[in-house]
Amino acid sequence: MRKKTYATAALLAAAALTLSGCGKGDDGAAPVAVVSAETGTAKAATVLDNPFTKPDLVLTDTTGKKYDLLARTKGRPTLIYFGYTHCPDVCPLTMNNLAVAKKQLPKAEQDKLRVVFVTTDPARDTPAALGAWLKGIDPDFVGLTGDFATIQAGARSLGISIEPTTKDKHGKTVSVHGTQVIAFSPKTDAGYVLYGEDATVDDYTKDLPKIVEGKTP
Repeated sequence: MRKKTYATAALLAAAALTLSGCGKGDDGAAPVAVVSAETGTAKAATVLDNPFTKPDLVLTDTTGKKYDLLARTKGRPTLIYFGYTHCPDVCPLTMNNLAVAKKQLPKAEQDKLRVVFVTTDPARDTPAALGAWLKGIDPDFVGLTGDFATIQAGARSLGISIEPTTKDKHGKTVSVHGTQVIAFSPKTDAGYVLYGEDATVDDYTKDLPKIVEGKTP
């Protein structure tokens, strides 16, 4: 089951992006940013007219050490995604798409790029669990866990809705979260490009060379 959130474009012609997350929940609408998009556009990338400020997050990485997001990603092209390792579908698909696309970059550009996965289920996603999961996708991806309230606040600053884990009627733990990938420019450290869950390997492969350089896809 999916939870849907919405990003609205306040331009000459308004456009809407439908974004969804693993889990369950009632539909809700919330404007997250003004975007440069037109209704019906086929582009996977949505360029934000008002870029997001990178969250000031200090969390714990897969080695159990503190990770200061602002300091560690300053001046680097950075992709941030909020999800959880027990996610049955969109989270592993998104991260694998990014991993495949990243491998198409020259080695020097791969080394510059930071892909950051922030868990929405910190109770289960310990540093060790995150590390084991990401090792099977791309061991160079950064996995972060920590206090849920801190993570939730960081996600909200990017217009991404996440909720505490709950139990469904079968007793299964469910995490509801938005599925946006936000790309941050190495030039400004601002989040200027947004991707929804429908972005494909080909979309990321085409766009990553520009994002690494801080250009508009």
